[in-house]
Amino acid sequence: MTRAEITEKLTTVFREVFADSGIVVTDAMTARDVKKWDSISHIDMICSVENVFKIRLTTRQVARLKTVGELISLVEEKTTAH
Repeated sequence: MTRAEITEKLTTVFREVFADSGIVVTDAMTARDVKKWDSISHIDMICSVENVFKIRLTTRQVARLKTVGELISLVEEKTTAH
């Protein structure tokens, strides 16, 4: 799966989880950039990412993420490892 395809799918996930159809996912995006991104919605987002991409992320992997770009890279790594 290409980075562009991952970003497209993540955009759909983010729009659904954060109930905002205007979200545009970028590499530099952080939780501060999304109004409804709190600890509960963060868990929902990670679970949705795991389900959509059929991957599992460890707590350590998730804790290390600083930007959405890092999440995209992690998903890319996990989906190409299959």
